[in-house]
Parts: sequence; C-alpha cells; structure tokens
Amino acid sequence: MSKPDVIIVGGGVISCAIAYYLAKAKVKVMVLEKEEIGDGGSSRNGGGVRQSARDPREIPIAMYAINNLWPTLSEELGVDIEYHKKGNLRLGKTEEHLRVLQHNVNLGLKAGLELKMVSSAEIHELNPYVSEEVIGASYCPTDGHANPMKTTLAFYKRARELGTQFITGETVKSVILKKGKVAGVKTKENTYEAPLVILAAGMDSRVIANSVGIDIPMQKILLEALITEAQPIMFPQMLGTAAADFYGHQTDHGSFVFGGSTSLENYVSDVEGRETKSITAPYICRAILGYFPCLSKVNIIRTWAGFIDESADHVPVLSKVDEVPGLVLTCGFSGHGFGISPAIGLLISELIIKDKPSLSLEAFKYDRFKPKG
Repeated sequence: MSKPDVIIVGGGVISCAIAYYLAKAKVKVMVLEKEEIGDGGSSRNGGGVRQSARDPREIPIAMYAINNLWPTLSEELGVDIEYHKKGNLRLGKTEEHLRVLQHNVNLGLKAGLELKMVSSAEIHELNPYVSEEVIGASYCPTDGHANPMKTTLAFYKRARELGTQFITGETVKSVILKKGKVAGVKTKENTYEAPLVILAAGMDSRVIANSVGIDIPMQKILLEALITEAQPIMFPQMLGTAAADFYGHQTDHGSFVFGGSTSLENYVSDVEGRETKSITAPYICRAILGYFPCLSKVNIIRTWAGFIDESADHVPVLSKVDEVPGLVLTCGFSGHGFGISPAIGLLISELIIKDKPSLSLEAFKYDRFKPKG
C-alpha cells in the first residue's frame, strides 16, 4: 500500500466502521492496533443498540443509526450481525427507580423518540419472565441488540475488501508533527506517515493525544460481562435497569450475554491488563437474579473483563483539533459506543471528506471541557 490518506489508531468497532465508510469513499486508510481487531470493548459489551437512556446529545445519533443504518447493515456488510429491533425494557423496582426512568422518558420524548413508561402488568405481557418485584419500566419499541464481535469483524472484513490496510501488534506512542501539522504516528518500532490521524483507541487515545499537548479528561473503568449456556428462546428484548446494575439480551444461539455495574468500578480499575475480578461477576449475577429468578439454575460458560474509556461528562469526543491540524479525536464513548458505531463511522468519514457531517457534531467537540468565561 502506498502512503495512506488517513491513519486510524485502534482496531475496535468504531475504528473499523470509520475505515469502512472512508474506504467506501475511495480514501486510502491504514488501521494500527496494538493487539487484535475487536480485542477491547468491542468484544466486551452487552450488544445494546439503543436510543433510550442516553444523554440528549447522543440521542439524534442513535436515532439516525437505527432509522438509517442498522436495518440493512447485515446485507451491506455481507455478514449476519444478528441485529434485532425488538425493543428495550429498562426495569425498576422502587419509586426512586421509576423517577429515574420517567426522567429518561421525558428526555427521550423531547428528542422525538418513541418511548413510554409501562406498568407491571404491561411488562409481564412483553416479558413474562420478569420478577414480580419489578413495578414499572421504560419501553422503547425501536431499540434492540446485535452481536458486537460479528459487527466489528463485518466492518473489518468489508474495509479490507475495499483496500484498507490493517496492521496489528503495533503500539502507537505518539503523533508526528511537521510544521505544526500532523505527519503521521510513531510506534515502538516504526514510523507511519499520513497527513491525517484519527485517534479511536479508547483510553490510549488520551496518552497519544498528550504527545502533541492535547488532553482529554477520561478515565479507564473496568467492566465485566458473562455468557451463559444456551437456553430455549425466552424473550427478544434488550434489557436494562434504572439502577444500571445489569443489562443484556438473549442471543440467536440461546445463550444470555449480560453485563453490569457494581458501583465499585473505581476500586477495581487500577490494574494492568484485563482479568476477571472476584467482585464483579458475583455482583452481576446477584443483580440478574433479582430481576430474573428463573435463571438461577443456568450455568455461566465464561466471564470476561475489559476497560472502557469514560469521559468526564460520559459523552464521546468526536472532533477535529484546531491546534493540531490533521488530528481527529473519536474516543470517550463511556461504555455505550457500540449502538451508535455505524453512525459514528459514517459521520466521522463525512467530517473528514467534506467537513460537514450529516448530523452536527458541535456538542462533541474536544474543547468543551475548557473553563468558560
């Protein structure tokens, strides 16, 4: 491959989606990944494709993805990514939970999303397996779920077919500047030249951006997921809770993929490498059984942990950098990037090609964290 037009750092679903849409537009792309494609958060999440319970800034992007991209993505990429638009139930057990859910519903309705509160009786019509302790839920019928790894590898496959070069085992250390403009990147052993660099490498994006004086307020948070043995098909919805203590869905295979939060993430995230924690999986299992006691005898096949790049306001940074021409930031997805990944891929490609994406990215600029006044 001759000198690329664009280097993308990171090999997750966001990077692969950007690479695909750029390559589709005849842009020469190189992707550098320090491990393997999809090895980070892209293969370590619950597969939610949701618009509900998002920051209002993200909702238009999520709606765009679900209305325009997800429905035909399997056909476009030539891989069954197991996308199902079967709704999202976000469950609540207490009055405080219902207040949280109602707040999310109000935000969604304001953004034009089809979303409503449902009673306990309505919940059990939609999903008869839910615990009787659940007293209410929010319900978005146009939400759904997909297979994260299949989606990542489908974007990867099509991007490669269109000429994108993927190089794994390359740890990018810094951005190279010439006369104040991006000229490429330096890895542990090599130098790669390109006039435009996209940092889509999760938490590593912060370290690499620091090499040219740009800092993004992010922290790494360890989250864990688990998968069960296959069961008869029970329900099609994506699931979540007001307390955010578990989320997930049943796959086409019949297994359940679940993740969850423990409220102890800040105390188990200060480790190197990824590993299952003795604290996190039991918390997730306890949360699951609190909402689905019928799963108490189901065996867990495996658990796996990974780090997410959590931004200071839990919303991603999607932005060119004014001070460093040729640098683009695409990071800080805070654990909910998968559902919007096709739209992010398209919008960032448009930002690069024509400087005017289909949806405004003004709310996601890198400098929004600077002191005002």
